[in-house]
This record gives sequence, structure tokens and C-alpha cells, in this order.
Amino acid sequence: MATPFILIVFFIIRSPSSASSSSSTFPTDSIILNQRSSLSVERPGHVLTSPNAIFTAGFYPVGDNAYSFAIWFTEPSCSNSCTVVWMANRDLPVNGRNSKLSLLKNGNLILTDAGKSVVWESNTFSLSSSYLQLYDTGNLVLITSRERVILWQSFDSPTDTLLPLQPLTRDSLLVSSRSLTNFSSGFYKLSFHDDNVLRLVYDGPEFSSAFWPDHGLLSWEAGRSSYNSTRIALLDTFGKFTSSDNFSFFSADYGQQLQRRFTLDFDGNLRLYSRENENGSWVISVQVFSQLCKIHGACGPNSVCKYVPSFGRKCSCLPGYKIKNPADLSLGCEPEIMVSSVETEATFIGLPNVEMYGYDFRRFENYSVKNCEKECLGRYDCKGFVFRFFYHNHPDNIPYCFLKLQLLNGQITPNLKGDFYLKVPKISPSKHWSAKELTLLCPAGAAKQLDRRYVKSYGKSSLKFLLGFVIATGIVEILSMVLVWLYFIKSRQMIAATSEEYFLAATGFRKFSYSELKEATRNFIEEIGRGATGIVYKGVLADQRVAAIKRLNNASQGEAEFLAEVSTVGKLNHMNLIEMWGYCADKKHRLLVYENMEKGSLAKNLSSIELDWEKRFKIALGTAKGLAYLHEECLEWVLHCDVKPQNILLDANYEPKVSDFGLSRLLSRGHELHNSSFSKIRGTRGYMAPEWIFNLPITSKVDVYSYGVVVLEIVTGRSPLMDGHDAENGCGAAENKRVVEWVRDKKLEASTSSCWVEEIIDPAIGLDYDRRKLEVLVGVALKCVEECKDARPTMSQVAEMLEKHENDH
Repeated sequence: MATPFILIVFFIIRSPSSASSSSSTFPTDSIILNQRSSLSVERPGHVLTSPNAIFTAGFYPVGDNAYSFAIWFTEPSCSNSCTVVWMANRDLPVNGRNSKLSLLKNGNLILTDAGKSVVWESNTFSLSSSYLQLYDTGNLVLITSRERVILWQSFDSPTDTLLPLQPLTRDSLLVSSRSLTNFSSGFYKLSFHDDNVLRLVYDGPEFSSAFWPDHGLLSWEAGRSSYNSTRIALLDTFGKFTSSDNFSFFSADYGQQLQRRFTLDFDGNLRLYSRENENGSWVISVQVFSQLCKIHGACGPNSVCKYVPSFGRKCSCLPGYKIKNPADLSLGCEPEIMVSSVETEATFIGLPNVEMYGYDFRRFENYSVKNCEKECLGRYDCKGFVFRFFYHNHPDNIPYCFLKLQLLNGQITPNLKGDFYLKVPKISPSKHWSAKELTLLCPAGAAKQLDRRYVKSYGKSSLKFLLGFVIATGIVEILSMVLVWLYFIKSRQMIAATSEEYFLAATGFRKFSYSELKEATRNFIEEIGRGATGIVYKGVLADQRVAAIKRLNNASQGEAEFLAEVSTVGKLNHMNLIEMWGYCADKKHRLLVYENMEKGSLAKNLSSIELDWEKRFKIALGTAKGLAYLHEECLEWVLHCDVKPQNILLDANYEPKVSDFGLSRLLSRGHELHNSSFSKIRGTRGYMAPEWIFNLPITSKVDVYSYGVVVLEIVTGRSPLMDGHDAENGCGAAENKRVVEWVRDKKLEASTSSCWVEEIIDPAIGLDYDRRKLEVLVGVALKCVEECKDARPTMSQVAEMLEKHENDH
């Protein structure tokens, strides 16, 4: 027989790959990463921690199936969000599968994604051994083992944050993030310029300008010195910041040993944060700009920034302009109607105390307003002019006229001795030129899901040849075994076919083999989602239907128990529930086959401007109907236990369908569940009802609570667990606050503020919404999130309340 020979050759083939895998395993000591070792994105425990456990380095999620290698404060727990202080690949995230950070034998540290391409590297080389370690200061250091020579360190290449004792030098700069949830490079940069002065610059997609120190002052007038070429700035551990150009400041809590970070925030403001302990809140002890409208690019082109002390800054489109993108006000406004330069077709609107900084194509001295208008009408590219009685810091009471090619960095300055005159078409101002004021909210655009496909490698041709030789050698043995087992296999196939026909008739959907689903997904190559229970892949079935195939993580469940639950779920039929087409129970494999939804999950669409008010109300109503069917209309009592935007899918018409309710919990109606009935607490942090935490009886009201949180997220565009930036709207002091409490507080303040709806609504919705329907929807959501489960309505009552207002206009 050929069995011994086959086994020998098999082990010869396996041994090289085994050696390779052992060389890329995670180090036994989580403090350091040794040579020929790696950290894997698929294993959350693959992280480096500092000896004092304050800092952690590892793969951090920055979007759907998108990760960056980062350093963050270990506490509080990162189940929802962390305070990130450094990123290696902020602008090129890697895939959530098969990506790794590896320290090569030659001393080079590389980050590779699933396609095996190098996304980031340290560009280092060393003949001696080296290792990677995260210091107590938060500095990630690649160092040689014997000579203790630093080959590379994260302190030399900051992203948007400086930690205590981390220098900012002539070779480094801080770059803000794009938004609170989008960690890619933003528009603001802090660095030393050629004049040795530390400057803050807005470098946007269409224009750029330096605005700190004050653009109207010379360096020495701003208290800076350009005669120190060392170009270094440093924050010490006690809260003092010093720079070689004479700029310095002390924190409000100077002298105390606190955790600190100096961050260039996404809104362009420099802030020093501190906190007493790892579980405390970050407090702003210093911020460079108290008047936020002085930051260039705050509201984008063709807009005006207004600072309200009790609220923050607000952006308004100039008359005749409309919002370019409601989801991102920093892109500014665009003209509604093109303006002619012909005097008979254009006129001017005076806007008092409005300044437009920069981009003057002419300056006229001792001109009247009429003369300025004539000069501006004479050029087609003149957008307007600023008329004021001083130039720079010389108030000589001589009128100056500044003609503008672009309308940038607009702000309302009450003490400005001048006005801005905007050129507009000569039509009725009362009909067309109403101001469009918006609150400047923190943009929530997260990184988009990576659209990548990775082809599985089948090894070298020599291995293929050797494997073919082994198969050819053992073909005689295989043929003999086939003859022995032929009758037995045929009998089992007949039994399986009979069982499948019976099950198909009983449930209306079919059983798939594992090989069929493997072929449909091209060996599970295109991932479209993942959750706590498994990973979802896109596949094309034999009948050309596009399907979503979920591969369950827990395969320990017996086949009989699995089939019993699948049979029940397969009988559910509702337009707002995802349709299950079949299943697979093949040995250890457990898979579910669903219809594919073109638009993906609600979570992926929340920041899209396509999701207008009517679509959002329809999604809230449809989700309520789907959950009501699960709770009250189907034969079995089905608890979803994990209602969240990721589990609400949208078809091509944005009709919602609740997903991931299969195998949630099936019970006879009227019974209560205790936590002891579950192996663990179900749900996602932020959406979970209080019953889970306090070990109270579990009823359908846990889904009602989660639904209420989802509705508030639909209306506000904010995550359930808001940090201080979300809670303050103006990105003020970081004080943790839940979206439920925040919305409830805003509504309670309605007696003193009539614009509470405008304060909570997601800016991506725009201005076209029904205020009455929105108030009803928020009111229903707040009823659903009552602490006492008996005070919450049922899902059928929720659907009924919303249906009453479905056709209101």
C-alpha cells in the first residue's frame, strides 16, 4: 500500500509552511515584539502595552473592515472609542483579514494588508537583533537588543497629538484629523516655517492660508522671535508648553502630575487636554482660540461664521448661496444663481460688520461706496468688496475698499468698523436672499469600507507538481477504497436526499452543501459584513441569485437543535424582515443563506446625503413593523436581542429589513426570560436595555429599548455613547454623555429654547424635513428608552403611533 509513502511526502510538504508560521507568531511577552514576529489584525489580543499599562499599541478600527495601526490610551475600554494619539497608516487603512505588522529579520518594521502589499514601513536596517517596545511615555520604539540604538520611534512622526516630552521639530508637523470619526489627514497643519516661527495653516482642497500667529501682525508684534533656528517645541509633564520662537503657555492645572495631550483638533483649534486618572474625563486646560471664527476654513467658501458665546460657532451661507454638502459644512456654499457683471443686472447687498479675509485683487484708498461698486461691476470675477475705515492696525479714518476674487474666511465681527457688500443679481431680495444659518456640528463621516478583493495564493509550482506526484502514486489505493465504500456512500446519499426533500417541503427553503456555498462565494473571498455571531460573504448561487451567506462562529451546536431553530426562522415572512433562503449543516460547518440587500446596512448609510428625512422616517416605521411581527404575530416568540443600525439592512428603495434575528431566542409566548437562561449577555454596548445589566427578567421590551436608541441615532446622526465633542456641539470640554440623555435634556429645555429640534437633527438631513413628524418620532423614541420596562410601549403600539403620521406633510 502507498500510505506510508504518502504520509512521508505530506510531512515534507508541510514542514516549510509550519516553520514559516512559527516565525510569525505573536511574542510570548506582550511588552515587546521580537524579530520575525508579527501582530495580526484578526486577533484583538495581539497588542503591545507599556509597562505602566497606560498606553496600548495595536490595530484600531477606523471604518467598516478598515484598520490602522495606532497607539491609544488603554483606559477607558475601547469597546466604543479610544483616545488615539498616533497612527501609522491613517490615510491608507488595511483590511480586517490577513493584515499584520511584522518585524523582519533585517530590522525593518512593515505593515502589510491582506493583499500582501506594504502599506507602511519604518525603512530601517540592522545587522544585529532588534525589538519593538511601547514605552511608558507612549513612544513606540524600535531598538537594537545589544547596543540599545534607536532605529525608529513614533515620537519622530506625530499625527495630530503631542504627548509630554515628545518634541515637535523642524522635521515633524501635526496634521488634524478629517472629523471626529474620520482619522484620515485633515486640513489643518502645525509646523515650524522657514522663518523659524511655529505657524498654524489651513490647507484645504481649494485654498490655503496661514492664520496663527495673527496674519495682521509681524512676528515680533505677536511676541514671536524668528532668530532661533533650533525649531523645537515641547510639552513637559507638569503642563508647560515652550517653543523656540518664544511662544509658551501654562495649563490651568500646572504643576500636577496628570495625564496630558496636546492635540490639533479637526476644527483647527489647538487644545491641551488633561485628566486625573485613566477612567476620568478629558478636560481642556488650554485652547489657543477662544473665538472659534478666527480659525480659517471654519465654514468653507461663500459663508460667514458667527460666534455665539453660549453656544459656539454657527455657519451661514451668504445671500444667494446654498449649502454644498449638509454632511460637511467645511465645504462651504455654492451659488444658486450666477451673477452678471452688467450694471443693469447686478446690485449689492450690504452685510454689516462682516469681514472676508484674503484674496483681494485690488485695494482702493479714499473711495466712496459708490466708487467701489463701480469698480466691482467692471469685473466679471469680482464677488464683492469690504469697505472699512482702517487698514491693518492703522485707524486713520480713511475709507478703504478691498475687492474680492473669492469669498473666504468670512466672519461677523461686532467691533469691525466696516461692512461687506455682496454682488447679487438684481431681483427681489425679500424673495431670494434669506440667510441659511446652520449650527456647526462635528462632522461624523467615517472611513468608508474598503472595496478590495484578494485572490488566494495556491503556492509555488514546485509544490503543485510534488502534490500531483503524491496523488498519482496513491491512486491505486484510492480506487480500492472506492470499491469498498461505494455501497455505503450511495446508501447515505439516498438517505440524505430523502431527508432533504422532506425538509424542503416542510420549510420552503433548501439545504445547501458546504461545497456549494464555498463555490458560490469563490472560497469566501468577498466579505460584506461581520458581527458577533459570524462573518457575512457575498455569493452568487447556482440559479444566479445574489445572496448574503453568513458563516456562524459557533459550530458546537448539534445538527438537530440547529435544524429545529432554522426551521422556525425559515417560516417567518414579513416585508420588513430579511428573507432566509436556506442553510448549511455540514459536519462542523453552520451557515445561513439570506437575500442580498443592495444598499447595505443602515450604519453605512447614516452619513449619506441620500438618506433624506422621508427615507429616515420610512426606515424607522418599517423597522418597528418588522420587530412587531417578531414579537406578536409569528407563531414563536422571537427576541432579536441585538437591534442596532448594523442589523437593519436597506434594499434598492431604502426599504428596511431587520436582519440577524435568526437563532436569537425562540420561546413560547407569554414567558419571561432570566439572564440565567442565556450563556452570556446579548447585545451591543450603547443599545442594551438596563434589564441586561441588573439581571432583571428579559422580555420583548429589551428590543423596544434598543429600537428607541436606533431611532435617536437616525434623527441625530450621533452614536449612542457620545463623547465630550458630541455632547458640546462646539467641541468643548470632554464630558461623557449618552445620546438618550442629551436628546432628553434638549427637549426639556424647549420651554426656554424653541429651536431644540434644530439643535439635535443630523445636518446630513438638510433643511427639508417635517418638524411635526420629527417631534413625534423623537417623542416615541424617548418613550421606548424609559428605564422601567413597563413604561415602554410595545412594538405594535410604536408602529401604530408612527403610522398615524406617515402621510403628514
